[in-house]
Amino acid sequence: MLLGEVLVSKGIATSEQVAKALEQQRMKGGVIGEHLVEMGVATAEQIEDAIQFIPPVPKSLADVGLHFNFLMSLLLKTMQVTGFELPSKLGDEMKLTTAVVQELLDRGRERQLIEVLGQSGQSLVSELRHSLTEKGKKWAAEALELSQYVGAAPVSLDTYCAQVKRQSILSERLDETTLVRNTRHMILPPGFIEDLGPAVNSARSILLFGPPGNGKTTIAEAVGKAYSGIIFIPHAVEVDGQVIKLYDPSVHRAVINPVATQAQPQPQKVSLRAASDRYTSAADARWVPCIRPTLIAGGELTLDMLDLQFSPYSKFYEAPLQMKAMNGIFIVDDFGRQRVSPKEILNRWIINLDRRIDYLALRTGKKFMIPFDELVVFSTNLKPEDLMDDAFLRRISYKIEVFYPNLENYTKIFQLVCKSAKIEYSDDVIEYLLENFYKAQTVPLSAHHPKFIVDRIIDRCRYKGAAPEFTEEGIQYALRNLLARTAGTWTVASVNDPMKGNGHAAASSGHSGNGTTH
Repeated sequence: MLLGEVLVSKGIATSEQVAKALEQQRMKGGVIGEHLVEMGVATAEQIEDAIQFIPPVPKSLADVGLHFNFLMSLLLKTMQVTGFELPSKLGDEMKLTTAVVQELLDRGRERQLIEVLGQSGQSLVSELRHSLTEKGKKWAAEALELSQYVGAAPVSLDTYCAQVKRQSILSERLDETTLVRNTRHMILPPGFIEDLGPAVNSARSILLFGPPGNGKTTIAEAVGKAYSGIIFIPHAVEVDGQVIKLYDPSVHRAVINPVATQAQPQPQKVSLRAASDRYTSAADARWVPCIRPTLIAGGELTLDMLDLQFSPYSKFYEAPLQMKAMNGIFIVDDFGRQRVSPKEILNRWIINLDRRIDYLALRTGKKFMIPFDELVVFSTNLKPEDLMDDAFLRRISYKIEVFYPNLENYTKIFQLVCKSAKIEYSDDVIEYLLENFYKAQTVPLSAHHPKFIVDRIIDRCRYKGAAPEFTEEGIQYALRNLLARTAGTWTVASVNDPMKGNGHAAASSGHSGNGTTH
């Protein structure tokens, strides 16, 4: 149930307590919030605040918050494109209740845009079938010429901005325990979490910098996964009669079925009348409950991706990347290696980072403001002073360097990688690498090396049909691929016998790509 999900995400109740309240509801009736109050899990005020957080289900056309002509055009286009005749089917498509769709159909009949065909016998509850009149078909055709958008009814710009502020990333705090738990798959230097924690909870911009392959992107992704709060993403937003498509399954992870159910009023025994019949309802189905998004853009990032994308064919807009990352995390990976200069990207976001607002423009020239509520993380292996001047550095609130690992941490990473890959670890391997590779080739220890070396050894063993094990030939093969050195540059000593024949297990590792993970 959505109310229970929100209470859990806000830390007010546990999943077990919600399950117990649901069981009591099945046995005694009433509503889940009432039972949670009786159990002492939450106060009436906390329940009501959670309900206010959930976008309410519109009960009438006026509640939808869109201009009548816009909604009528969307209904007629939907009927024309889908061929749906029943109010319930049209409601499912437009993410509106049957009652609201029926009100819209009745208004269409008054204007001779829609006609009734008769009763339907296809559902348990009989419904009237509807179709377009010639006048309605003409309106639909003209509307499709202006915009091909058919689907969930958008929410208004004002409604969207209000919900963004209501579910601000600043409202969810990541404590030290949570950050440590979500980075436990990484070997981090002492004190790193103490530096990272305040930066993350500020929801201001962060610059992670340092040599490549030492976990900057993995750290940023781990922070994104640490957030557990539920937010609501609209399928689309309406601005000045134009549609901006926002919900993107490739970015947004829905936590429950995003189809709303009809609210069933229940009697209240506690002082929660303000919530009234919405006390057990789902959200407005035009909104999808999701985990806070984490969006990563790398070298492919261009300035165009930070503006509304208008399709001349479908004639509606796709939301820019920062709008899709709203209330979540936007990671700019490999900062400085985009096709546009760092200065251009920072110039585009100078107001965003300073004032936490963004300005977008329709192709008609109309400009509008939206909140800029997200944690922006810039990750780079270039020197910060080569990317931006002092004025820009000042606007990036936190600068955190990610160093090469020391020998102790490098060894821990290697051990964890071996454990995950099910290949037997030996100190002899580290000694061999130190003497014959790192010192001989003057290469610094890097956090991504252990996984790279182990993966190449496993690949070679699989090719030869052998159990994964460390051998001199296997290590040399891995190191040649690591640095792409010519064969003539290698002077590798013999591997001690204890290294040979140690590993024997399945040739797969199942961990993520960065060397700091296991």
